Amino acid sequence: MSYSLRIIDIPANERPRERLLSAGAKNLATAELLAILLGTGQGKGKLSAVGLGQYLLQALSQHHRDPLNVLREITPQELMTIPGIGLAKATTILAAIELGKRTFQFRPDTRALVDTPAAAAAVLSHDLMWQAQERFACVMLDVKNCLLASQVITIGTATETLIHPRELFREVIRQGATKLIVAHNHPSGNLSPSQEDIALTRQLLQAAQFLKIPLLDHLILGKGDHLSLRSQTDLWDEHPQGD
Repeated sequence: MSYSLRIIDIPANERPRERLLSAGAKNLATAELLAILLGTGQGKGKLSAVGLGQYLLQALSQHHRDPLNVLREITPQELMTIPGIGLAKATTILAAIELGKRTFQFRPDTRALVDTPAAAAAVLSHDLMWQAQERFACVMLDVKNCLLASQVITIGTATETLIHPRELFREVIRQGATKLIVAHNHPSGNLSPSQEDIALTRQLLQAAQFLKIPLLDHLILGKGDHLSLRSQTDLWDEHPQGD
């Protein structure tokens, strides 16, 4: 497909809107999704909306950064410095990005069942998913794995946060919880657990074992995704929780 073509010149079944309807949004290229937001290209005889979307991605990928990561943090003023992106296009793109972020900020009602890592990540996404500093939080559950409360326990720097078992379990006991899931975020979006994450999880599992309050999982969240340490490590085999 030539990015200099107007959308009207592209065969109907290859146009972004039609492809979204037939193939689903998840199967569109990022430039095609941007083209739907942009609506029009860059002046007569220049770039189509798809071409402008591709040009925008190339402009954002300077300094070897993922353009989608740049879009999550860019200001309207910075976006409008890119040729072809005016006020209307910039605000449309940023409104769509904000809506995307808010889909990760769903908060289940108290007493909702939290029985998977994804459900726990949904509870904590507002507090952890897009934060620029590391935060450590806890989901507190009853005996049936229903949500009692969630809380950020500590806030650290851009690269690390500190938590001591007594701070965590003091709040868990205060809330009357019988089970818990802990989580922290990696602002970089790299979800790989560090050695410190592993050591902390081991320490918390030992405390949970002693207090007979099962720790069901330790999640790492960031940039729209999550990772379960329980599914990625043998720590729970080393320290059975009786859950």
